[in-house]
Amino acid sequence: MEPKSYEITYIIAPDVEEAAKAALVERFDKILTDNGAEVVDSKDWSKRRFAYEIGGYNEGIYHIVNVKANDDKALNEFDRISKITDGILRHMIVVR
Repeated sequence: MEPKSYEITYIIAPDVEEAAKAALVERFDKILTDNGAEVVDSKDWSKRRFAYEIGGYNEGIYHIVNVKANDDKALNEFDRISKITDGILRHMIVVR
């Protein structure tokens, strides 16, 4: 079976230090790979201003990850953990 391609976009709080942000990104890439997904690309997009306040912030750092996966296990785990992680304000997973 051909793996599906997904695009994950998540917003990191702007006050997270650079070293902590790098560790956060590495942690979430590892969550995906440990659960059977292949991370094709993982990169920062840019710091952008929000249309409305999210969690007390007016801007955030957007990060985009392109993933290939055979099942939803890795994506479900990413979704679950990103909901309880303080440094991530919002996330979205889209099938490409």
